[in-house]
Amino acid sequence: MDLGLSARGRELRDAVAAMVRDEIAPMDAEYHAATGADGDRWHHAPRQTEILEGLKAEARARGLWNLWQTHLDGGPGIGTVDYAWIAEEMGRSWLAPEIFNCNAPDTGNMEVFARYGSDEMRDRWLAPLMAGEIRSAYLMTEPQVASSDATNIEMRCDRDGDEWVLNGEKWWATGAGDPRCAVHIVLARSDPDGPRHGSHSMLVVPTATPGVEILRGMQVFGDDEAPHGHMHVRYTDVRVPADAMLLGPGRGFEIAQGRLGPGRIHHCMRAIGMAEKALALAVARGASRVAFGRDLLELGGNAERIAEARMMIDTARLTTLRAAAEMDAAHRDTGDMKRAAPAISAAKVLVPRVAQDVCDMAIQLHGAAGVSQDTELARLYGHIRTLRLVDGPDAVHLRTVYRAEMKARGLR
Repeated sequence: MDLGLSARGRELRDAVAAMVRDEIAPMDAEYHAATGADGDRWHHAPRQTEILEGLKAEARARGLWNLWQTHLDGGPGIGTVDYAWIAEEMGRSWLAPEIFNCNAPDTGNMEVFARYGSDEMRDRWLAPLMAGEIRSAYLMTEPQVASSDATNIEMRCDRDGDEWVLNGEKWWATGAGDPRCAVHIVLARSDPDGPRHGSHSMLVVPTATPGVEILRGMQVFGDDEAPHGHMHVRYTDVRVPADAMLLGPGRGFEIAQGRLGPGRIHHCMRAIGMAEKALALAVARGASRVAFGRDLLELGGNAERIAEARMMIDTARLTTLRAAAEMDAAHRDTGDMKRAAPAISAAKVLVPRVAQDVCDMAIQLHGAAGVSQDTELARLYGHIRTLRLVDGPDAVHLRTVYRAEMKARGLR
């Protein structure tokens, strides 16, 4: 199993790393400070637009664009393992994923349109998403049910002549607060009496459709993450044409599984970069502060904590690369991502845990500054902790790993 970079992958990784380090990460603080500068937190202030569009244009001019597109026509000529190394570099900056048009949830939605969408959907939605001209949202989770079991999803999708009518609520719709969000991809129950995994469907809904209402922005540890945000959305008699349904009735789970595999591993790749950032901040802080006549790195077991962090990050990286290699092998052989599911789930559990522990250690070394607005660590911690819930909580993925282990031993 080759977990190293190809020549093409190394070229792209080095270019991305340099741009993140020298041009993108230095703009993170200024971008966040400008939120709400024009009086509306859910609108990009002029300076934010200037930063985003200027850097995006530069990335595109350098050919560092849509690098997530590893197994689709017109991609950058790299595999998932290569992209894992590249996405790690993007994880070192808040802005970087969007600058390279590799941001969630758009990458997953673009993959849905590319793999399952009609020609009309690709022209109307995929093309501007690929160009970075619009944003999108993915609506699955609901406030009234345990959405980690997607068979619980209640939003109704009823046929009325040549239209589908949607009613219900969704929340944690990442990106739905962004004024550039032009389209939703929605999982809804189309046949309440259908089979367990055949009663839901996936539909494409323009955000301007009458009846789509944003109720509120959800907060992550008190941060609304404007202007991107995670929204609580209500659909009331939202009507879309019959051809707005992807693939057909009852195929929502098929599409969801095709979408979530890549998305889960992309989160893990970026989280490695976040953990590296937290470790770098911890070392810099410990080396620069003195207490009781010694620098902080030599006090209270901090040297051992730094060493443990290094070992944990390296372990998490190898777990992620192994999952990426399993995905590449699946693409080469059958195209069925099910064979890679246990490795993806293992990474999905391990990586956010490791990143969270490293970030917590860094906060402790910073003292009160670590939980303040004067460092990135508080925002970083909130994001990493949330990753343990995104695309399925730990318990769901541990179940997948357990089942694979029992199957391998002939016990299930």
